[in-house]
Amino acid sequence: MPPPPHQKPENVLKRAHELIGVNQAPAALTLLHEHITSKRSRNVPITSLEPVMLLLVELSVEQKKGKLAKDALYQYKNIAQNTNVGTIELVLKKFIELAAEKVTAAQQKADEVQSSLEATTTTDNVEDLEASETPESILLATVSGEQSRDRTDRAIVTPWLKFLWEAYRTVLDILRNNARLELLYQSTAMQAFEFCQKYTRKTEFRRLCELLRNHVQTAAKYSAQMHAINLSDPDTLQRHLETRFQQLNVAVELELWQEAFRSVEDIHTLLNLSKRPPKNIMMANYYEKLTRIFLVGENYLFHAAAWSRYYNLLRQSAAIVASGQGKKSENPPTSEADLQRAATFVVLSALSIPVISTSRSRGAMVDFDEARKNKNSRLTHLLGMSQAPTRALLFRDALSKSLVRRCRPEIRDLYNILEVDFHPLSICKKISPILAKIGADEEMQKYIIPLQQVILTRLFQQLSQVYETVDLDFVESLAQFPEPFQVTRATIEKFIMNGNKKGDLAIRMDHATGVLSFDADVFSSAKAAHAGSSAGSAETETGSVQRLQSTPSQIVRSQLTRLAEVLYTTCQYIDPSFNQARIEARDAALARARAGAEQEHLEILARKEIIQKRKDKASEAQAARDKENARKKMIQEQLLQQAEAARLAEEQKLREAKRLANEREQIKRKEVESMLKDMKLEDLAGEDLDTLDSNKIRMIKLQQLEREKNTVSEKLRITGKRLDHLERALRKEEAKKLPEDYAKQRERDLKAYELTKAQTLKEAEEKHKADVEIKHRLSRLMPFYESFRSNLHERRRDEFEKRRRDADRELEKLINARNKEYRDRKIREKREREEQERALREAEERAAKEKEEEERRKEAKKEEMARIKEEREMEREKAREAQARQQQREEEAMARRKAERTAAAAGPIHRETPPAEAPAAGAPPRLALSGNRPSWREREAAKAAGGAPPEPAAAAPPPARAPPVERTDSNERPPAAGGPPRLALAGKTGGSTWREREAARATGGGAPIPERPAPQGRVSSGRGGAPIEREGSGRGEPANDGAAAEPLKASGAPGKYVPKWRRDNA
Repeated sequence: MPPPPHQKPENVLKRAHELIGVNQAPAALTLLHEHITSKRSRNVPITSLEPVMLLLVELSVEQKKGKLAKDALYQYKNIAQNTNVGTIELVLKKFIELAAEKVTAAQQKADEVQSSLEATTTTDNVEDLEASETPESILLATVSGEQSRDRTDRAIVTPWLKFLWEAYRTVLDILRNNARLELLYQSTAMQAFEFCQKYTRKTEFRRLCELLRNHVQTAAKYSAQMHAINLSDPDTLQRHLETRFQQLNVAVELELWQEAFRSVEDIHTLLNLSKRPPKNIMMANYYEKLTRIFLVGENYLFHAAAWSRYYNLLRQSAAIVASGQGKKSENPPTSEADLQRAATFVVLSALSIPVISTSRSRGAMVDFDEARKNKNSRLTHLLGMSQAPTRALLFRDALSKSLVRRCRPEIRDLYNILEVDFHPLSICKKISPILAKIGADEEMQKYIIPLQQVILTRLFQQLSQVYETVDLDFVESLAQFPEPFQVTRATIEKFIMNGNKKGDLAIRMDHATGVLSFDADVFSSAKAAHAGSSAGSAETETGSVQRLQSTPSQIVRSQLTRLAEVLYTTCQYIDPSFNQARIEARDAALARARAGAEQEHLEILARKEIIQKRKDKASEAQAARDKENARKKMIQEQLLQQAEAARLAEEQKLREAKRLANEREQIKRKEVESMLKDMKLEDLAGEDLDTLDSNKIRMIKLQQLEREKNTVSEKLRITGKRLDHLERALRKEEAKKLPEDYAKQRERDLKAYELTKAQTLKEAEEKHKADVEIKHRLSRLMPFYESFRSNLHERRRDEFEKRRRDADRELEKLINARNKEYRDRKIREKREREEQERALREAEERAAKEKEEEERRKEAKKEEMARIKEEREMEREKAREAQARQQQREEEAMARRKAERTAAAAGPIHRETPPAEAPAAGAPPRLALSGNRPSWREREAAKAAGGAPPEPAAAAPPPARAPPVERTDSNERPPAAGGPPRLALAGKTGGSTWREREAARATGGGAPIPERPAPQGRVSSGRGGAPIEREGSGRGEPANDGAAAEPLKASGAPGKYVPKWRRDNA
């Protein structure tokens, strides 16, 4: 069958709308797809094809026919890319927008389904509250392992997400390697990244990155194609860089670190191709993402190097912005806080680099070392560094840029502890509060584990210089960290074994005794002696550990060098001719050098000139040879091209002649076939068509027509003669029966007429009677109808008038209201303007007043500070004077008490009861109370003396009042007495007790010694005034004569408020 005739796009669009109207959207989509993919559509104007393509895209999205849409879009791109690029962008954007809208609608539908499911599972529908978990729900949860939300999303949202992903991939494939569609390609890639980030599609993101990578490789491979992109163009390369940076950001957000590293490599490749320097803000993002990637990969060395590069970039940006050579939008933020944060992370990441290797050992494999070297070289190039970084180089760079002074104080202290100070017994104790601060910071908490490795390394390195053997429990007690970051004994042992395996440590562990022995073999490896100098270490220079003295192995290794130095010095002192010969040899060498220097210089110049001339001649000869070879090659290529062109032209001529002959034969054959088909010459179908021509076919056709004409004429003659005879016979028979048939027909017509007439008269009579009856019945209702109609007309007229008046009044009200609203709005606007002006004036006045108040407060504060300082100086002076007076009074009181005790000891003590034995040394004096019985000590002493134990005194009336027994002052007790020393409390220091006063009264008969007032040096609280005096406590402590006591700190308990400056100065 011949192909169907080509239709116009307008007719196809109209037919598609008709099919959609009768719910045949698949048929409409097929029709549109066939029209777009038809070869005849290539010559149709784009303005006519665009509506067809838009409708096709809508239908394909509705029916999820992504393959049909892909084929149509490819065909449409090939048709329109040379004439109108804007229509391609319009169709592709429409395709993606429709797919995104379907995903959003699917999400909303899923939310509605989930909410309805949650609403149907409320407590009202639960029959048994105690058995809400049915066996069916438990089995379903066990088998599926998913919640209802996941199942709903998988059934409703996931298909549309897949369709949207296919749409993005289709559009990117269509737009690849096309310079005219490059902007749409980059924007579509950005939308695809947002899609992966929004819906957390990690697998699709990996495929998208690989797809974009393949597109760049294809662009480089097919750069000679028409409309191909040029990666040497700075604008094109800049757009690709922006896309790769967005890819890097999304990879980091999705925590796809391998893809992030590949993205970094892509960015580095594009940067090497770029002739335009990248923006600083882009490079800052680049280095910041590299720090996160290296930190996740636990490559702390390059992580610190990335931070160092990031800080250098911030410094350069700050200098550029400060000098006005660059825009702020093209540079990262460079405030002081940003620089301090970057400096802190530079120092902290450098401190976190392991001093010794902590990776799993793989032996001395050369290929592994080579692979690691290649990897380090790649990472070095990614950071844009000339040589591989090391721990020592990073610290040297940080110190040269004063990063240690710029970073946070705790990080500065950590650096001093780990890299400067030598304190093996307190290193962990000093670092613990710093680790607690670092652990409290979420960003710095990731450095705790590598810092612990570095701390343990420093601990063992410093212990090895102080001890030969050390107890493992002692080491464990030294390696104490804050509670969340505590290390166990197994961790310490594993660290020691790993260091020994790598050769970075030389420690033997005795598990039976729990002792660590540091290797003191003089022939031990230098690798263990100099930790950090190994291949697996992050340090490449010795001297990173503070050393107190050389180890025996170092002494043995350097003894020959030291012997040579000593012998050389000895020879200089013993043999003077040795020095003389050495000096003469040096002078002779200098003389020879001076004598031949000029000649040698001239010879070198001549030789250089000869070499240059030879090089010039060689280069000229080589250039001539190259030119001749290029000319011969060009001539040969021209001859070959001419021969090839002649051959191709001859072949083309032969092919063209053959093609024309074939076309003529085909046309002739088609004409013969069409003529045979039109003439319906079936009897010639078996003959050879090549021997027939048009004249012969016409003659055959005329002969056939003549035969057919004669046959038809004979048949018509025979048929007419037979019909004439038949008609004549029929008419003869019909004439005999016509009168009888006429009579019967007349009778039937009369009967039908009479029956119809009677029935019509009857129906008319009945209808007349019914109409007359209805007329009589309705005539009685006419007066009521007339009155009702007149009343209704009156009411409706009144109602109409009322509504008209109401409408007039309402219109008047609206007009008045609008006028009032307009006047009020004008008044309100005027009032608001006045209020704004007044508020502005008040704000300016208030600001001026606040500024004046602030200045007055500052002046008052300065005066208050000066006054308080003066008062404190006066209080200190008064306290010193009171202390001096107090000390003088105490000396006088001590002299008086000594005189009183001397006088009291001279008088006898009168007792009514026999005197008891003196208490044992160190026991407190016993009081002479009434009814007092001897203690068990007195009874034991009496038995030891050989006598009977003293009997308790009989109950007797209370004796007469006697002078009290002298009691020694607690301050005068000897230290061996065992009693507690007497405190020098306020009101007691320097005064006499009541016993002393009673004894003095009984002995001397004078007035009791008046109690001395409380010393002035003590105050009621520690919030002000002079400090508390503590002299004369009797504890054998030296008195602090003439020096002010240390002021008490505030207790922090609730009470009187103490200003901050008083607390700080207290």
